[in-house]
Amino acid sequence: MRAGPLLETVLYADDISAARRFYGEVLGLETYRAMAERFAFFRCGEQMLLVFNPAFTRTQTGDGPPAHGASGAGHVCFRASPAEQAAWKDQLAAHGFAIERVMDWPGGGQSFYVRDPAGNSVEFAEARIWKL
Repeated sequence: MRAGPLLETVLYADDISAARRFYGEVLGLETYRAMAERFAFFRCGEQMLLVFNPAFTRTQTGDGPPAHGASGAGHVCFRASPAEQAAWKDQLAAHGFAIERVMDWPGGGQSFYVRDPAGNSVEFAEARIWKL
């Protein structure tokens, strides 16, 4: 057997309100569900991007998902053509987010990195960096 496409990706942030502004307003993702300072779930194409506050998820008990959480910066990468990358750079700059690094990948393709308010590494990349 082989696992299918990813259904959800998780990042962690102490400030869920700031995460909602970044992923919802700056990146334009639709908020699916949110609960104050506990979590925010966003639709991202055929996948979900989940942002949890680890202070809550590390200690959850009961019938829900098991406790989980991470410390330190996570990483997520959004597929973006060269033209889309240029537009994203403008969008991010308009909201005060600086590009951290631009990469020209040895096998072809380019990507760039920015930090979300929680310090997570957010990348925008051409699919060809993975030969997709």
